[in-house]
Amino acid sequence: MATKKQMKTARRAKRKTHIVKGDRVRVIRGNFREMEGNVLRVTPGTGRVVVEGVNMRKRHERPTQDNPEGGIISFEAPIDISNVMLIDPTTDEPTRVRTEVAKDGTKERIAVKSGNPIPRPR
Repeated sequence: MATKKQMKTARRAKRKTHIVKGDRVRVIRGNFREMEGNVLRVTPGTGRVVVEGVNMRKRHERPTQDNPEGGIISFEAPIDISNVMLIDPTTDEPTRVRTEVAKDGTKERIAVKSGNPIPRPR
């Protein structure tokens, strides 16, 4: 029998993302509102993203053979994908995104506010 958390994750598994690794985003909700950064990791199954410099957490590590010092390690924790907005590179403003399919079948992301294409990060 699946737990509630597993069922919740399974329901989110079909979630499509409008954000990919390397995109520049702005946080629009929560404790880190108005912060900007690059996306380090996207997990579509849980609907979360890790943004550089946002939602920093600290973890206490024991000394191990790999890390004999141990100590306190800082890392970025994931936030919900609904709390971030993609930044339009031409206007430097957050914008919603729509997808247009060209005649040759290639998809392109378009900024709703300016109508300019948003290139995929390399």
